[in-house]
Amino acid sequence: MSGLIPVREVIVVEGRYDKNTLSQIFDAVIIETGGFGINRDAEKLALLRRLAAARGLVILTDSDAAGFMIRSRLKGAIDPALVKHAYIPDIYGRERRKSAPSREGKLGVEGMERGVLIEALRRAGAHMGGEAAGAARGELTKADLAAMGLAGGAGSAERRRALLRRLSLPERLSANAMLDVLNSLYTREELLRELGLSDAAVLDDGGGEHGEQ
Repeated sequence: MSGLIPVREVIVVEGRYDKNTLSQIFDAVIIETGGFGINRDAEKLALLRRLAAARGLVILTDSDAAGFMIRSRLKGAIDPALVKHAYIPDIYGRERRKSAPSREGKLGVEGMERGVLIEALRRAGAHMGGEAAGAARGELTKADLAAMGLAGGAGSAERRRALLRRLSLPERLSANAMLDVLNSLYTREELLRELGLSDAAVLDDGGGEHGEQ
């Protein structure tokens, strides 16, 4: 994570290539809308509302018509007081992975230079760097998930789905995505209480017992 810029808010983008680009610049929770899939994904909208209440959102979509339609959908579904809007400029060109430009000929988020994306978040008022950015992050690690039986062992996927149902979170979250979301919504102590575990029990377990279930 060295060299990445911490961002307190959750960043919302359209797709995985946008997320990949931002992940190389920012230390942040980044959620994909799945393009227009957000229109019929009630679970993801509910998750975004919870994340907005816990940490705030920064919406960063492409500057084409589709990007603005997705942004408009989110505007109507989430308390605007909890949302900041970051915009990229209209730069014409073609992303390297594509054989042709987009319909409108504009570069999307994935094609933006590092400095452009940093400036977009800065203008939006995102909390970048310093104590304010890091203070809200949880302390759960992948090792903690393994010790809790939620990753890396037999039956961990089902236990993970059961916990997500219990917490009213989308069951399709992967272990990595779940870690980001849990660290946005819960402190380590709060989650252990939710699971009925003590910190000492997790440290003593080391994941071995859960991994054999």
